[in-house]
Amino acid sequence: MSDTQHAEIVIIGGGVIGCSLAYHLTRMGHSDVMLLEREQLTQGATWHAAGLVGQLRSTRNKTRLMQKSVELYDTLEAETGQPTDWKKVGSLRLACSPERMLEIRRSATLAKSFDLDFEIISAKQAQDLFPIMSTDHVLGAAFIPGDGYVDPSSVTQALARGARDKGAVIRQGVRVTGMKIEGRRVVGLHTDQGDILCDKVINAAGMWGHEVAAMAGVRAPVIALEHQYLLTDKIPDMPSNMPTMRDPDHLIYIKPEVRGLAIGGWEPDTVSWAEAGIPVDFGPELLPSNFDRFEQLAEYATMRMPVVGQTGVRELVNGPIPWSADGDFFMGLAPEMDNFYLCNGFSYGIAAGGGAGAMMAEWITEGHPSVDLFGLDVRRFGPHHNAKSFLYPRCIEMYRKYYSLHMPNEENQTVRGIRRSPLYDVLKSQGAIMGSKAGWERPNWFARNGDEAVEHASFTKPSWHDTVALECRDIRENVALIDMSSFSKFEMKGPDALAVMQRLCIANMDKPVGSVVYTQMCNERGGIETDITICRTADDTFYIVTGSAFATHDGDWISRNMFDTDRAVFSDITSSRTVINLCGPNSRKVLEKVTASDLSHAVFPFATCRDIFIGCAPVRAVRISYVGELGWELHIPSEYTLHVYEALKQAGEEFAMSNAGYRAVASLRLEKGYLAWSSDITPDYNPVEAGLGGRIGFKTKGDFIGRAALEKVREHGAEQKFCVFSLDGEAWVHGGECILHDGNVVNVTTSGGYGHTVGKSIVMGYVPARLADQQGFEIEVFGERFEAVRHSRAIYDPEMTKLKQ
Repeated sequence: MSDTQHAEIVIIGGGVIGCSLAYHLTRMGHSDVMLLEREQLTQGATWHAAGLVGQLRSTRNKTRLMQKSVELYDTLEAETGQPTDWKKVGSLRLACSPERMLEIRRSATLAKSFDLDFEIISAKQAQDLFPIMSTDHVLGAAFIPGDGYVDPSSVTQALARGARDKGAVIRQGVRVTGMKIEGRRVVGLHTDQGDILCDKVINAAGMWGHEVAAMAGVRAPVIALEHQYLLTDKIPDMPSNMPTMRDPDHLIYIKPEVRGLAIGGWEPDTVSWAEAGIPVDFGPELLPSNFDRFEQLAEYATMRMPVVGQTGVRELVNGPIPWSADGDFFMGLAPEMDNFYLCNGFSYGIAAGGGAGAMMAEWITEGHPSVDLFGLDVRRFGPHHNAKSFLYPRCIEMYRKYYSLHMPNEENQTVRGIRRSPLYDVLKSQGAIMGSKAGWERPNWFARNGDEAVEHASFTKPSWHDTVALECRDIRENVALIDMSSFSKFEMKGPDALAVMQRLCIANMDKPVGSVVYTQMCNERGGIETDITICRTADDTFYIVTGSAFATHDGDWISRNMFDTDRAVFSDITSSRTVINLCGPNSRKVLEKVTASDLSHAVFPFATCRDIFIGCAPVRAVRISYVGELGWELHIPSEYTLHVYEALKQAGEEFAMSNAGYRAVASLRLEKGYLAWSSDITPDYNPVEAGLGGRIGFKTKGDFIGRAALEKVREHGAEQKFCVFSLDGEAWVHGGECILHDGNVVNVTTSGGYGHTVGKSIVMGYVPARLADQQGFEIEVFGERFEAVRHSRAIYDPEMTKLKQ
């Protein structure tokens, strides 16, 4: 490259996200930061954003990120001298249905556990705060005093000024046209004004993120949708300092403006934009207004604020906004590259801008964010998410549902059937109600005689509750089949395979061939990065099984952290094998009818695997369980799947063997206290506090990633400990409930559900170590407190006799 410049870090995109990144990187000591903007700052989606800033999200760490935005906006103008027009006036969220009131009460519980000021108020109190609103249909409201709104262009310019003040270079009118790649690194950028050498690149290109990522051979599942909001004429005598207001039951949001109101919403029939590619010269432009599409929102706005019907329209703004494959933004180091970062898909970029910039700057500087952000990590996506044939219909569905009631276990409906087990059609014909995970169609439950063959999710008792209870009974008392083909599967093979696994895993992996080891992989801080089951299938081969949704994340973690060697090959082999879980007290009797292998406990004990034949099919039988019963996971070469299933079904007729789905698995694992990665265990938690300390090979192996940190925890003791609680009464729990002790909030539950065998609701979560051997806990569920019994061992079969018979 000739006539080149150089920068340590180059940010592509000059919207609020790119400028926030530049601001925070310079404050973390990076002086050689260059931001490239193809037009002028804000001239993508930022300048026409509505500017609402709300903090509460569905998880603690997402909420923390949003709180960081508010903390920054509180001080940014004073720090930089650049006006931001930040109005910390609070936000209202109305409830116009009993279900929405339930949602608000659940949100109040979340906010309490997140230490966020949140008030449930009456319709009249809401009207006192927002006098021009009607209280028609309003049952109550939530008020968050710390929320507000900000001028998007002004806050972006303030961030840019703060970045420049610390040495960042911001170049406007520079378009990136290509990238120079060497191996897994972007070493330079081609622009329309010359070449730039760089050490790290951050894609913050907003709705252009998909195209910019493609220059590096990277997937970035983001596209553009049309979004409209209306600006009214001046409203005489409109009260000042009104909060923002959201009326999700009527799809609208309202922001006070100097002269009137900005009224927007999430209509069910928005459209995509620029499917053939965003024009390279698209700048500070708007799209043609569509009053017909906005009419439904205007009618709702007039119902909520009658004065709107008497007020003229100043402008209907229609601008493209970025939208990701699941409706939330994504961040992190691209799995395909070693120095290319993504920060894209921000449909609420102004609200998230300050916090996302801070977290991403940490990620780049330290190699990780300060808290677990898997729900925002680009590695939550798989290859299919990047296909435009997936992106456009799914993004429109997520847009349409933005203000919908988000029920637990609710399924998306568009672009289904992407990944199917060979058993898909067979199971559908037997009543399978399918759910979707990582593109896989998986049986959630099976409709029986008289069941409506459709799911109705609910905050309380879901439609499948009683039928899933029967599936749980069959697994606990008899025998059932579960199609678990969606498991992600890897193989580590070669002369150095054992050494690599010893470095990565906390457990001693030097076990005999045929051993099955449940273990975790930790980062240097001792946080849990993966939760996996590993079969040693040969002296130089390990078969690794993890969750359906974790293939990209876990595969990336293993690939990046295995030591440099050409004597061990790591491969994703998910598609090569299907999995049928045969489980229940009669599972041995069924399996014995279709194999000549000895299945006795003496010959085939728990936590071992063997290659057997079922009928004519070679099968890897793994004696392990996530439901807590005698059983085998049968890992089958894909082409033999139907043959094995048919043999098992025929053998099971004598026992009235049934099918079961993942709703039953979710219930049964709670009764056993089994953990789930991304909720119960994450990089925020270490194995000692999670109750997995006994799996750490302190005495049986040498060094491994995280050992030093875990030895310190062992020496000084864990600060918190994982506990399981059961609740009496009709407590519909889902995770995210407050844990209280002596009336004080001590934490939030990580998982929750109903244990059909024990007949109780069950939650899990961490409590301070000083309380971990005590009783006297309460769980707050939708604002109501329930006494909770803490269990020191699994609620069901604590001696594990069922597993080891």
